[in-house]
Amino acid sequence: MEVRTFGDLIDGTRQLHEHLASCLAHCATAHEEERAQMLLNYLAAHEAEMQRVVARFEQQADTKALKTYVYDYLEHKPIRTHRTCDAPYAELSFDDICHEIFDFHEQAISLYRSLAGKAEIPETKELVDALLDLEEHEAMRLVRQTGRMKDV
Repeated sequence: MEVRTFGDLIDGTRQLHEHLASCLAHCATAHEEERAQMLLNYLAAHEAEMQRVVARFEQQADTKALKTYVYDYLEHKPIRTHRTCDAPYAELSFDDICHEIFDFHEQAISLYRSLAGKAEIPETKELVDALLDLEEHEAMRLVRQTGRMKDV
């Protein structure tokens, strides 16, 4: 994913959530453990919803903010995920799946925190803050929900 503008960044984030949703859904059918299958299906639905929410950011964000070049601010490593999805989640335990998903969201939060601290244009700052709030809220929700599933 080549990121030149904040619009590219948002689109890349949307694509990562979309890919992750697809991968998790695919791996759910291949996992042998029923509890892990339920977790993967839940996470796939959650990531698909995240993809839709991030897509709305693309549609509703200020045009000036979307066209602002991000490379001046971007000194961050790209977000890592199982990009090829050769069924890696199907081979992980419940706890390992949670760890991978939490790590993915932590990477996104770290990226947006970094950008929020550097954004100078008010429209861009507002956009990055909103994306940061979304990622932080959803990460906390995932921790709570997966914790409940773990207790079952």
